Amino acid sequence: MESRTRLLEAALFAAPRPLALDELAVLDAESSEDDWKRSLDELRDHYEQDGHGVELVEVADGWQILTRPIFAEAIERAQFAARPLKLSGAALEVMAVIAYRQPVGRAEVEEIRGVSSGGVLRLLQERGMIEVVGRSEALGRPLLYSTTPLFLEHLGLRDIGDLPRTEELAVALRTPSERAAEIEAEDAAARAAAAFALDAETAPAEGAAGPETP
Repeated sequence: MESRTRLLEAALFAAPRPLALDELAVLDAESSEDDWKRSLDELRDHYEQDGHGVELVEVADGWQILTRPIFAEAIERAQFAARPLKLSGAALEVMAVIAYRQPVGRAEVEEIRGVSSGGVLRLLQERGMIEVVGRSEALGRPLLYSTTPLFLEHLGLRDIGDLPRTEELAVALRTPSERAAEIEAEDAAARAAAAFALDAETAPAEGAAGPETP
């Protein structure tokens, strides 16, 4: 293993967070970005080929040495690892709305959840999971929120594009007005189908004889 790769390993081991590629330049001014990319590849291959209990993972737009998932349960059970940040159900709901709708204002978050969310927004800001990224052009120019790199690190995501994109999530994140409109449309379609079926039952069959005349 090259000396630069060993230096990289030491830095990643010591860092409490993922290190971005451009941050590695401070370790050795003579090494280029391509040099660090080669060292990252060498270190990742080293962990893979030699069957180490840790792996090099790209997360939150940076790189971090993490325990392999296969050993995570045993380590958690033994309580050797630092306890992860715990978030309430309300905080997770707000984070999900922001993650999928960002940048988004408080009013839209509250419309989707159906409850006041000011306190939860402040808590997530204090914990570094979300941040203010600007103001809306709407009346009063409300603040707009987006997720932070710490959010990606907390979920183990490389970037925001790694969030799951499924039909179930799309339905869950619709606003109450959107859901009401969809339900109304479904009810109208069901009523139309029922009316068509009733007409078909009561209409005389094709070719059937009419009532006999006396």
